[in-house]
Amino acid sequence: MASRNSAPLASYIDLLLDAVCAVDKQGRFVFVSAACERIFGYTPEELVGLPMIDMVHPADRQRTLDAAREIMGGDPKLNFENRYLRKDGRVVHILWSARWSEVDQLRIAVARDITERKQAESRQAALYAISEAAHAAEDLLALFKRIHLIIGEWLPALNFSVALYDEQCAQLNFPYHVDDNEQQPEQPGTVTGRLCAEVIRSGQPILLTPDQDDAPAGFELLVAGQHSPCWLGVPLNSQNGTIGALIVKSVAGGERYTEQDKELLQFVCAQVATAIERKQLHARLQRMAQYDQLTQLPNRELLRDRLKASLTLAKLECGRMALLYVDLDRFKEVNDTHGHAVGDMLLQAVANRLKGCVRETDTVARIGGDEFVVLLHSIQAAEDADGIAGKIRQILAQPLRLDGHSLNIQPSIGVAHYPEHGSEEKQLFRHADEAMYSAKRQNHLKYRA
Repeated sequence: MASRNSAPLASYIDLLLDAVCAVDKQGRFVFVSAACERIFGYTPEELVGLPMIDMVHPADRQRTLDAAREIMGGDPKLNFENRYLRKDGRVVHILWSARWSEVDQLRIAVARDITERKQAESRQAALYAISEAAHAAEDLLALFKRIHLIIGEWLPALNFSVALYDEQCAQLNFPYHVDDNEQQPEQPGTVTGRLCAEVIRSGQPILLTPDQDDAPAGFELLVAGQHSPCWLGVPLNSQNGTIGALIVKSVAGGERYTEQDKELLQFVCAQVATAIERKQLHARLQRMAQYDQLTQLPNRELLRDRLKASLTLAKLECGRMALLYVDLDRFKEVNDTHGHAVGDMLLQAVANRLKGCVRETDTVARIGGDEFVVLLHSIQAAEDADGIAGKIRQILAQPLRLDGHSLNIQPSIGVAHYPEHGSEEKQLFRHADEAMYSAKRQNHLKYRA
């Protein structure tokens, strides 16, 4: 390549913002322009003689070698993208154009740093992917699984944790956690738990890399050797403050996280925090629409949904079910005598006692005031429902001590059996309601007597 004009030509090349280099048949640099130092962090003197492939990101080495063979075979490459490792350890994205000079037995290439463009594309892709996941995921668990996959496309994330902080309980919960070494991060003293707590406390990201000199206090041993895993923790910050943390951990001796990874994950976590709050709000609104706020029992709408499903199953399997309508006698007197606060406590106590009388698969609902409905799914015989009704009378009749007051309550219970008393919702509700009022009239006569 030498000529009379090589010296001035080299000086012109050094003025280019893109890097120019020449690599011999053995894959070693024989010439690099001045721009290589800006892009890769190495001076031309440090690069000349080094194997080109040693600078390539490990994940991109094989396809880079394949491309080099094609170039030396006479197939020029335009706009070939791969990643390199800078002298400071950061990852740089490169766009190459290269061809083979048969006369000089050299690969001549021009390299452009497209790192900023790739980061912008990654951020945009993250925004779209997480926005799509937030709308498509049925719940938070499904959302976290999808986010794990999304992040795993950009950086090593086999070990992945999401921690959410409950400010009212001052408690850290892990709704999503994948780590073979620490399967219960909520236990005291775990590395993941401590790191999440520190990220949430500080509201700042933490990057821990092997042989790090400035590791936060208490985490020095995690990065004491060259083959230690990398840790990257980023806060989930929202307009309401830090609601949690997202943690990724590389395998020991594997690829290291960089400052660029930290910046990208911070951007991702801003979207994740927004998606989490949106899902949590939706879940709260859905619960408010389906559950009684005082007793936390299913309300009338959710009861109807479950009754409809129970009826469908009973018809398909030729099975049985029952509906118990429970009303508290003289409840108004409790409110008038002791106040609504005591009345509310009484309703909560009744709700708990009713749940204790049935199976977990059954439904106890509050449909208004002092009226409750017990839905018994898949019973064997009519006597089963009558037995539960008797048990409820016995349990509710036991004295209650609420706010210093001793209370005795008596329920009126009406029972409707499927299929004897109807095959549709309205029929069963009507029969149970009428049976309850018949029991209330009998109880009223007892009270008067």
